[in-house]
Amino acid sequence: MQRRNFLTLVGTILAAAPVWANVYNSRVISPKAGELAFPELPYPYDALEPYIDARTMELHYDKHHRGYFNNFKAAVKDTPLADQDIETIFSKVSAHSSAVRNNGGGYYNHKLFWENMGPAKTSPSAKLARAIDRGFGSFDKFKETFSGAARSHFGSGWAWLVAGAGGKLFVSSTPNQDNPLMDVAAQKGTPLLALDVWEHAYYLHYQNRRAEYVDNFWNIVNWDVVSKRFELV
Repeated sequence: MQRRNFLTLVGTILAAAPVWANVYNSRVISPKAGELAFPELPYPYDALEPYIDARTMELHYDKHHRGYFNNFKAAVKDTPLADQDIETIFSKVSAHSSAVRNNGGGYYNHKLFWENMGPAKTSPSAKLARAIDRGFGSFDKFKETFSGAARSHFGSGWAWLVAGAGGKLFVSSTPNQDNPLMDVAAQKGTPLLALDVWEHAYYLHYQNRRAEYVDNFWNIVNWDVVSKRFELV
């Protein structure tokens, strides 16, 4: 390889690194639970308006998410779990305390949620679009399935687009702060897209109109991040 081409390639890799580092995946970043830091919000509180209002974002991020993070760090402090990465903890979460399960899930799920939203209009990569078509028949069918899971989930929880065995995609929902990485999940796999359907995620703006909140979510999905997650499966 010519020196000029080599330097160009290196520069491209280094320039892309911060973008990939923001996508939480154990193959990229797998810190020990005791070393986790509270993640910065990728955008200002008002960046997702009018679909998610600034006050909801501020309370959700700085109160709810920070609370889960602090409680999770406290739950693993001075225990063997502090030396494990969070995905390893999730793989045997049924053996751990409810404080670890609920707060670890709350920390992790919200981190994915913030990352897979953004103010810019984006589209799935060609590879992800093909996988969606294979898994659901069409992108519209996928949206219908995902939105249905989010609208119909009883009580607090999450809706997910998940990559299962062989990268096959499916939609699921989980209660409370559970997620598809946990051994308690009915369907297990790698989370690609997360939607929080706890009332605190939408009630200030939408009140009991969860369906409207779910419909508006599609205006702020960051498909660049979701596509990168899929690349890492």
